[in-house]
Amino acid sequence: MTITPAQLAPWLAEANPPALLDVRETGENAFCALPGARLIPLGELAERAAELSDWRERELVVYCHHGIRSAHAIGILRQFGFARLINLSGGIDRWSLEVDPAVPRY
Repeated sequence: MTITPAQLAPWLAEANPPALLDVRETGENAFCALPGARLIPLGELAERAAELSDWRERELVVYCHHGIRSAHAIGILRQFGFARLINLSGGIDRWSLEVDPAVPRY
């Protein structure tokens, strides 16, 4: 399942927003990130998936720069029993273009 930034933005403002997982690298996250997102780089996800156990039953939106790594991350998380996974289409780059131009592009 995927979601566009325009669909995600109002959902994040609701009383029960989805959890956000950023699977980019640390330097990318330091440059820009969505508020409240948890960072686990894709290359570390399999070994650190247990850190997300508190989110196993929640809707979890996974994002990266353009949506490719986050799609891979969803495949990994499914192997660990996560089922309510949503890929942010176009990643944080599209978020910057369509929702919040204050988020820097790179």
